[in-house]
Amino acid sequence: MNVFEYVFQSIGGAPLRLQNWTGQPLLLVNTASESEFAPQYAQLQRIYDDYRESGLVIIGLPCDDFGHREPGSEEDIAKLTWEEYRVRFPLTRKISVMGYAAHPLFHALRETYGDDVTPRWNFYKYLFDRRGELIECWPSKVTPNDPLLTHQVERNLNSWVF
Repeated sequence: MNVFEYVFQSIGGAPLRLQNWTGQPLLLVNTASESEFAPQYAQLQRIYDDYRESGLVIIGLPCDDFGHREPGSEEDIAKLTWEEYRVRFPLTRKISVMGYAAHPLFHALRETYGDDVTPRWNFYKYLFDRRGELIECWPSKVTPNDPLLTHQVERNLNSWVF
């Protein structure tokens, strides 16, 4: 599977083709505004600010699959993430990451890498390299500023092209 083959809808409704970032690393995160992990939005924004000039792209994937923690509309999500966390990285429309209704990317991840990469809650993080291959994924409790995650980002900076 190659992450650059997938398309989402931006929170504003326009197509969000991941191929637009071919050659750049992608950090995809299934988010939820009312999750206990929602403060990670601010940490994700700081990581985005720190590494976007080096090519890192972060995309938030709002999801209501776990505990009904993303009940609002796309407008509600955009407003809350801006007002509470000043999020400027791209967000998609709400998607599902579990079961039959899951976005095709999550079906492909599960088929390619097995159940170990299946999100178990909100704020699972997936880092893909410039070729679109999964480098690593982290569960909700691993924060965006955790050295486990930032080390992988920094370790691969030299291998990414823009």
